[in-house]
Amino acid sequence: MSKNLVAIVRYEEPLESVRQAVELSRGLDHLPSKARVFIKPNIVFWTKAVPFPKWGVITTSRVVEDVIILLKERGIDDITIGEGMVTMNPKDLATPAHAYETLGYGKLKKKYGIKYMNIFERPFKKVDFGDGVELRFNADALDSDFVVDLPVMKAHNQTVVSLGIKNLKGLIDIPSRKKCHNMTPGKDLHFWVSKLADKMPPMLTLQDGIYTNERGPGPDGKMHRSNLLVASADVLSADLVGAKILGYTPEQVPHIRHATENHGRPWDLSDIEVVGESIEAVARHHAYNFEYSETEEVILPTPLVKQGLKGVFYQKYDLSMCTYCSAVNGLMISAIRFAWKGKPWDDVEILTGKSMRPTPGKKKTILLGKCIYQAHKDNPDIQEAIPIKGCPPKPADMLKALHQAGIEADPGLFDNFEALPGFYMGRYKDKPEYDEGFFKVK
Repeated sequence: MSKNLVAIVRYEEPLESVRQAVELSRGLDHLPSKARVFIKPNIVFWTKAVPFPKWGVITTSRVVEDVIILLKERGIDDITIGEGMVTMNPKDLATPAHAYETLGYGKLKKKYGIKYMNIFERPFKKVDFGDGVELRFNADALDSDFVVDLPVMKAHNQTVVSLGIKNLKGLIDIPSRKKCHNMTPGKDLHFWVSKLADKMPPMLTLQDGIYTNERGPGPDGKMHRSNLLVASADVLSADLVGAKILGYTPEQVPHIRHATENHGRPWDLSDIEVVGESIEAVARHHAYNFEYSETEEVILPTPLVKQGLKGVFYQKYDLSMCTYCSAVNGLMISAIRFAWKGKPWDDVEILTGKSMRPTPGKKKTILLGKCIYQAHKDNPDIQEAIPIKGCPPKPADMLKALHQAGIEADPGLFDNFEALPGFYMGRYKDKPEYDEGFFKVK
């Protein structure tokens, strides 16, 4: 039986490095002539407020353009780039448009005649995976003849890694994304993510590891200039190899473990042939987990414990926290951290997601988001409930809730929420290896 090819290539120069990865993996050998091709980059988040720290968060425009050139060389004229990025207002069309223009997709349209779209402005189709398992996917991707999946190589604080399969979550509609974060036994986030590639058209997966992200998926992770490309015509094979490069076996990545079991694949990569560089030569462990300290006296992110915070208990995020609450969770933690003045707060607990339970005896309980509010609005274990009901929560409501709990957070953090990524960007300032040129089109 022939093995699935996966190419590992060190990124060294424009076009030729991507060409080498694609050719070694034979990733376009099954591309139909005159195909309609859909390119799915990873644009997890964007802000117009500051020059966004794209490294390790967003697929480089360099790799996107190189893939378009290779497709054009094969006579492909019908090429569409599509993504469904996270915005705090689901009706916000200006932010995705700004992202596409800033990343140079307008220039790619002029140079190569490609199209690009925000999938939330396009129709969705129901996909039935059997046994009542359904999600709604962007119709343009489903109706294409071929998909090029361009994830960033990331560790991920919920799914351990985010690679080719996880990247396809950006093609489903908002209700489907929320469904992925339910806590039905046996049907958690890992279960749903493992299904995402099962009904897709033929694909090339090319993992963009020019920049990789530790404790991703967002800008608060730690970025590395890794100069790696991983390519395969089989998305699961690419992800098995990509996970190993990031330091994880299939057993340690639940959605990849589910996918191998679903498809009767071995976990030991014995049905994969790695060409180019070896896994061992390029592997580098990327931590995925944000450390927490959980005792009877304290439940907080470890850095806040080291800072000495007392009187506040912030339960650790779980799989039921969806992307939209995840986007504001870091703001909430940062606001509490900066509000600390050395005086303990009055026994305040913060709950998120859908499945957390309040700790009996706490004096004040902040319920961050519609889901946790609905779950506990009448819970008798809560002495004083402070709800933040929005979906997603509004920064102004978050500030009001903290103040009601006696935590005098800085209003400026909430007024300028979209500028927060600039705080993280400062870590890479004046480091030449973090080059904005990878996200521009000439």
